[in-house]
Amino acid sequence: MIQIKTSMVQTKNDLAKRRRAQTLLTAILFLIPAFIFLFLFIAYPITDTFVLSTYKWNGIDPQKAFVGFENWKKLLGDLKFIGAFRNNILVMILSISIQLPIGMVLAVLLDMGGRKLNFLKVTYFLPMLMSSIAIGFLFKYTYDPQFGLISVVSRLFGGKAMVDILGNPKIALFAVILVICWQFVPFYMVYFLAGLTSISEEIYEAAIIDGATRNQYFWRIALPMMRGSIKTACILSMVGSLKYFDLIYVMTEGGPNGATELMATYMYKSAFVSMNMGYGSAIAAGMFLIITTISLLTMTLMNRKETEV
Repeated sequence: MIQIKTSMVQTKNDLAKRRRAQTLLTAILFLIPAFIFLFLFIAYPITDTFVLSTYKWNGIDPQKAFVGFENWKKLLGDLKFIGAFRNNILVMILSISIQLPIGMVLAVLLDMGGRKLNFLKVTYFLPMLMSSIAIGFLFKYTYDPQFGLISVVSRLFGGKAMVDILGNPKIALFAVILVICWQFVPFYMVYFLAGLTSISEEIYEAAIIDGATRNQYFWRIALPMMRGSIKTACILSMVGSLKYFDLIYVMTEGGPNGATELMATYMYKSAFVSMNMGYGSAIAAGMFLIITTISLLTMTLMNRKETEV
């Protein structure tokens, strides 16, 4: 009997080992395509960018001149890149300060309205469905100093005949930031709306029974429960702002006089307009390091505050 029980236990252990091995093999087979994709389209381009940043190359000549860290030394003292980074920080701060609060307000109002406001949900989300390039051209002509909507309205009310917004270095960046916020507020509206609707109705009903008002329910119950969603939204807005390119390039190409220059637009012009691929790669690698560092620091600080709470 003892031998039979021992053999049965051994058989079970062998079967368990085989199942674990088969599960591991299946997992590896399914993960291989994902790892190949990550290597080819993420790991290899990032590594190659850092390698290319040590060369002087015009992107056409088959010969590359190795210059070591000269591109990096130039980048550290490049006032245009520093100015572009400063503009990115401003875009990031204003994007988070404008997009998230407005998105939250719209989400709360739409959540209160229920199905009656489904039409508004679709309408408000339309800017997010448009291409950034199309939006850039749309607002470029809206801001046009001669035929743009703002100049037309100004003339109707007896103001300036030509209001050159994108040509004014003092306000051009703020005008572009408003367009960015107009495009991305719907995303955060839907994101926060999903968070609000995921909260059980029983919690709301219990709060109302206990005598809480809608305002008290939102500030003391719903908002704290959405802390994780808000944290993720902040990180998404921050990373998106630091690598923004297409809309600004269409509207201003970084002008006037670098007033709307961002790191991505400066990188593109250095690499593909000036045909300096080595220095453009150094800018791209610098962007990668800056965005990664800021993102990690932000997540660490947020998680630390959440732990302390």
